[in-house]
Amino acid sequence: MDWLYPFAVLVGLVITLMGLGLPVAFAFLATNIAGLLLFFGGVRGIEQMVSNFSEAVGTYALAPLPMFLVMGSLYFRSGLGERVIHALDLVVGNLRGRLSYVVLMAGAIFAALSGSSLANAGMMSSLMAPEMMKRQYKPHMAYGPVLGAGNLAVIIPPSTLAVLLGSLAQIDVGALLIAGILPGLLLTIMFCALIWTQTRIDPEAAPQYPVPQISGAEKFKAVMVNIIPMSFLVFTVVGTIIMGIATPTESAALGCAGVAILLVIYGKFSWSVVWQSLDDAMKVTGMTFLIISASMTFSQIFAFSGASNGFIQSVISLELGRYGIILLMVFTLLILGMFMDQVSMMLITLPIFMPFAAQYGFDTVWLGLILLLAIEVGLATPPFGLLLYVVLGASGGDMKLATVALAALPYVLLTLVLIGIVVVFPQLALFLPSLI
Repeated sequence: MDWLYPFAVLVGLVITLMGLGLPVAFAFLATNIAGLLLFFGGVRGIEQMVSNFSEAVGTYALAPLPMFLVMGSLYFRSGLGERVIHALDLVVGNLRGRLSYVVLMAGAIFAALSGSSLANAGMMSSLMAPEMMKRQYKPHMAYGPVLGAGNLAVIIPPSTLAVLLGSLAQIDVGALLIAGILPGLLLTIMFCALIWTQTRIDPEAAPQYPVPQISGAEKFKAVMVNIIPMSFLVFTVVGTIIMGIATPTESAALGCAGVAILLVIYGKFSWSVVWQSLDDAMKVTGMTFLIISASMTFSQIFAFSGASNGFIQSVISLELGRYGIILLMVFTLLILGMFMDQVSMMLITLPIFMPFAAQYGFDTVWLGLILLLAIEVGLATPPFGLLLYVVLGASGGDMKLATVALAALPYVLLTLVLIGIVVVFPQLALFLPSLI
């Protein structure tokens, strides 16, 4: 049990520091310094940590991250998203629970344009949730779809979390992004089926109200003007990767250029929007790169101290089998998701989880998608699920955490069902990547 001491010191210290409120990057840096002094040759180890920084952030796989952030920020700050919502609202018609369907469909489109769950949920909760509550929708019909729409951005490309996970775990980022398409579409369909079921069980949860009748020609025009151009943008980001035309980095650049062109076409372009988007991306990218730098050293200390190998051998001795290991990973992420943000979860668990991929012969893309789905659940689980607080903020304090969490529960359960489906049918995740 020589591995238990470094394992307890490294994991315990980083969790304690984050629990005390220290930012994630600095919690890992402090843990790294302590670990280097104890297990890695003291000052010489700290010099190694500093030299790791340029190597960590110089990884080509990270290049799409800032450009996807710029693309999403340009899209949301410019108001293009509101045009899509309006068009979908016209197309859906007088269907019971129509606004809930609009939220999910718009959320799926936005997921393919922003890559950010928080931005997705923030936009939908601020634009749609107040209108739904005004129309006498019950909280679970108003806030549940918003939380579901936010979760979709975790796996539908271009997911920034997928780029980060792929970089940290040394998984092919392009393959991991593409792997989320079919599960993401299936999850969207499952969420729509959930809304249909809820409106059948309790019709008053989403009261129908008079909707202005418009002609088919007007609907067609709304789709052609506001949705089809966005579909072209999705193709430039996702389709070019699938067809092998562009790498993730090149597709991210194409996405930024595509959004800029749409801004000019719709008369929404302004240098202030561009500057704000660059500022948003710079802040997130800077902190993310600092976190990645700290994570790389943490992984090295974890391996050098013997904690990683000792833990793996200890778990293998339990003879849980392949599915038992997957279940253990998912369960661990579900528990951590109740108390940590998603980046912290990845930084702590990936150095522990990924060696099992080699040990048990797991496909790393398949395993990465399963981990992403489990992390997605953490976004909507109390007491610290970030999406819950985004929605609470948009409600202006009118909702309680318990109410929002109960609204999210069916969507969380369906995501867990999807994890089971992906585990049993790996080709759901691996079919599209195999075409690249």
